[in-house]
Amino acid sequence: MTGASIRRLVARPTGAFAVVVLGLLVVLAVVSLFWTPQDPFRTDPFHQWDPPSAAHWFGTDGIGRDIASYLLAGTRTTLVVAIGAGLIASVVGIVLTAIGSLTARWVREGTAVLLDILVAFPTLLTAMLLTAVFGGSLGVVIVAVGLSFGVTIARVARSEIRRIARSDYVTAARASGVGPGGVLFRHLIPNAAPIFTVQLSLAMATAVLAEAGLSYLGYGAGSGTASWGSLLADLQTYIGVHPWSATWPGAAIALVVAALSLLGDAVRDASDPRLTSGDRASGTARADTATRTDASSAETGVTA
Repeated sequence: MTGASIRRLVARPTGAFAVVVLGLLVVLAVVSLFWTPQDPFRTDPFHQWDPPSAAHWFGTDGIGRDIASYLLAGTRTTLVVAIGAGLIASVVGIVLTAIGSLTARWVREGTAVLLDILVAFPTLLTAMLLTAVFGGSLGVVIVAVGLSFGVTIARVARSEIRRIARSDYVTAARASGVGPGGVLFRHLIPNAAPIFTVQLSLAMATAVLAEAGLSYLGYGAGSGTASWGSLLADLQTYIGVHPWSATWPGAAIALVVAALSLLGDAVRDASDPRLTSGDRASGTARADTATRTDASSAETGVTA
């Protein structure tokens, strides 16, 4: 993104919200590598369900763990899952897009049918099936969500890629000797970047939500890994007695998922000058001027 695009991004409320939340997530994940208020896995039977205090910022849970420290350690898990799933989804989406747009007709049609079949399987269900077979771990969750959403990216981008592939400048590039790889990376993907951006942000949001949901069900991160979902599962049993305790992991998951979901739309709008408010306003003004000019011409003709 250019400097102007970044300024347009942070100027939008949704973009500013996403940047602040995700920037804070990265900072906290880095800080947690070197420091946490308490040992996130240390239990203290003498301080169970302590309310928020100077010693325990968010209180403690039923086995005396410091909730703030555990949440801080869990930021690393959330960040790794989001980035890992996003990278896998990008690679899978690009590969399937290339197969579906730059190969022989029968291969393209076969790929389209396969994508239609695979996209029918929900992402969370696919992740649950893989974790049930290979065991619960962050790696399985990342691969499951990445593969599943890579298929979704290719499926959603297929029609746009086919439209771009039939454009004059792509035809001219092929006629000038540009190979399939050059057409893909110089023309198809850059021009379909808005679709890829939105779908990639949704893939990362889905990965965070899937990891939290699978950890909540006991299929996600292992016992030695801090996870917001597993913390929420431990706290929800006593939510009627200690409602404040479950608020923290639930709010953290909701904020990060919302920020990732909004980031793609904000980046797409900020990167495309045709979607800025100034251009829309000027476009509307030009349309109004043209309408008034046509009306005046028509009125002059009638008068004559």
